[in-house]
Amino acid sequence: MTFPVPEYHHHEEFQNRSRKLKEIRELGIDPYPPKYIHTQKTAQVLLEYETKELGHSDDAGAGHTPHLCISGRLVLFRPMGKNAFAHIQDETGRIQVMFNRDLTKVHGFTPTEELSHIKFLEKKLDLGDIIGIEGNIFKTQRGELTLFAKNVTVLAKSLLPLPDKHSGLVDKGVRYRKRWLDLITHPESLDRFRKRSQILLAIRNYMEQNEFEEVETAVLQNVYGGAQAQPFTTHLNALKQDMFLRISLEIPLKKLIVGGMQRIYEIGKVFRNEGIDKTHNPEFTMMEAYAAGWDYRDMMEFVEGLFETIALTLFGDTKVRLCSEHESTTHVIDLKSPWKRLSMKEAISEYAGMDVDKMTVEEMKQRLLKESHIDPKGVHAASRGALVSMLFEEFAEKHLIQPHHIIDHPVETTPLCKLHRDPALRQEGYVERFESFILAREMCNSYSELNDPELQRSLLVQQAEKKASGDLEANPLDEEFIESICQGMPLTGGIGVGIDRLVMLFTNAESIRDVLFFPLMKPEE
Repeated sequence: MTFPVPEYHHHEEFQNRSRKLKEIRELGIDPYPPKYIHTQKTAQVLLEYETKELGHSDDAGAGHTPHLCISGRLVLFRPMGKNAFAHIQDETGRIQVMFNRDLTKVHGFTPTEELSHIKFLEKKLDLGDIIGIEGNIFKTQRGELTLFAKNVTVLAKSLLPLPDKHSGLVDKGVRYRKRWLDLITHPESLDRFRKRSQILLAIRNYMEQNEFEEVETAVLQNVYGGAQAQPFTTHLNALKQDMFLRISLEIPLKKLIVGGMQRIYEIGKVFRNEGIDKTHNPEFTMMEAYAAGWDYRDMMEFVEGLFETIALTLFGDTKVRLCSEHESTTHVIDLKSPWKRLSMKEAISEYAGMDVDKMTVEEMKQRLLKESHIDPKGVHAASRGALVSMLFEEFAEKHLIQPHHIIDHPVETTPLCKLHRDPALRQEGYVERFESFILAREMCNSYSELNDPELQRSLLVQQAEKKASGDLEANPLDEEFIESICQGMPLTGGIGVGIDRLVMLFTNAESIRDVLFFPLMKPEE
């Protein structure tokens, strides 16, 4: 079987570098050695020596200045007579390096009349190559911290060039698809992903401090549920049956609560076969947590503590400057507890000037039809509770800049939540649910979990009927889940947090693609 030659093989730069690679090997040098030990990262060197008194270039070869060993990617090279200056870059930053005609040696290379050590560096290396430098740190006459290279080791010969240093990598699509180039050329992207790791660590530390155990549940499921979404379908050859990628973490975690686990959480990938936009990717990361004995009010306090912890970890303060995508402006957001709490009806009244209790169903529909972009078919078919939810999303949500908990939602918004304990709200069809908003973005979703098996089954039957009538986002009936609740599920508070949106918030990212290493993209032709 033959495969077509990749297009880049025809590029002049690839052919030139391939020729140099062959020549390096012919000189007896392994251009991809198995091991290299560096003593410090670039940022450590800059931090440690920037303010120290050091010798200048005349002392560099004498060994009187600190000796160290670093490695990185060659991103600049300037021959200057008997010396050459370069910049090398690792994941923490870049530093200047000086090579000297008489004192710098290339590891494994024996010079010839035609090719000295410094000529080897000039003729055989290219920008993008990864090298190791052993030498002394000093400051130039201009005061720039510089590493005098005594020994140079070739660690990885690159065969394709990096993006041009002047025009850079500006195409967003290329940056998302070829994330490795984005990380090399845009330090702010690398910093954003570092913050993502810090956020995940802060979450896990907070969960451990609050006695939550981390668990892992199956991604492949026989029956999907826990959210209103269309699943991805696959086929399991071993059992000759169709399977689904999970759309939520909820159902298996609740089964573990039935099994006697008291406080549990999972951080994992979920998959929804839906549209792609600035806040949606079909594959994304969720955290769901459940605590026996808690209700949604306990979860509100828990969420406030979580966001405070993340802010303090990243910024050392609960007041942080964050950017609103709706207004393209920066706000000082105060994440300190307690946050403002409003029922959905109160939020509509305060921010949209509508008293939904005094509005008829027809009046609500007319308001939505005249002043929103919602599909008219959906408006005409909506129940009263669904219309309340639509009014909130259209007219109130955009005003929730500072942290808000929006509580007490219509039962139509979820089939998995406990009916409200207040008799009047219960009679009207409201449930004990809240969503938290910051900068007009929904940050999390929480319930007092429904543990009445009879009511739960009737609500899931309604979902199954919607699915049978063509609703692609409705859930099938999960009898095994109902069976587990029939065996006794304790009072439980639950919460779901979209990790990617959380990272977007704390890194001021414009799109969910900015916080995913490899967002879903169409393949290149």
